[in-house]
Amino acid sequence: MTAALDTTDACDLRFGQVGIANVRIKRVDAAALCEELERRVRSAPQLFARAAVVLDLSHLLKLPDDGAVDALLEAVRSAGMLPVGLAYGTSETEALARRMGLPLIAKFRAAYEPAGGHAAATPAAAPEPVAAAPVREAPAAEPAAQERTQGSLHHDGTVRSGQQIYARDRDLVVTGTVANGAEVIADGDIHVYGGLRGRAMAGAQGDADARIFVHDFRAELVAIAGHYRVFEQIPKDLEGQSVRCWLEGEKLLLAKL
Repeated sequence: MTAALDTTDACDLRFGQVGIANVRIKRVDAAALCEELERRVRSAPQLFARAAVVLDLSHLLKLPDDGAVDALLEAVRSAGMLPVGLAYGTSETEALARRMGLPLIAKFRAAYEPAGGHAAATPAAAPEPVAAAPVREAPAAEPAAQERTQGSLHHDGTVRSGQQIYARDRDLVVTGTVANGAEVIADGDIHVYGGLRGRAMAGAQGDADARIFVHDFRAELVAIAGHYRVFEQIPKDLEGQSVRCWLEGEKLLLAKL
């Protein structure tokens, strides 16, 4: 008697919202890159350690040779981050990615570029940081908790650690707490009528007029149109307060409501 063949699929393949940081290379200097990224990891290890990053070579006058790119990738790894591909660029970039055995990443969900004059990574097609949260599938919110109302995405209840809510092409309204390790992202404004303990990223496609409004401010990170601020310690005058966040030029500002 022969054994029955197992005809079930070996796996499922799905595409989800992921957080990938874009490290924009401004000069080909592997040692300086490693030093800068190590500083970022030390400043916020929970946010930057083992962060998935894409190497963006589009702002260099000349594409580096394979050896130089390999040194840059190794610098990223040595700093404690994980390079996962090259930012989409020219046909030469595509050929380079093939030789390096890396994928080309055409666009990103969100960008985080620090305010206050710090050097960092910047976006290609949509916003990103020198490093962001590790890559992960976006767990869907409970169906009953989400509804679209008058152009906004509403989420009632807690956004749990590891969960991500993304309001594409609209504002996001959360009537609950955003837990540590959770992310709320919107192409428009974000309103959190509860505690923000995780990360909030508004204007994710580059809208510099986006705003963030929080009832109880205890955030890990806030970002607008790619400009971000990380909080290892919340300023005493903002902790637990109702806060608004907005961009003024290139600077991300916060103030009590």
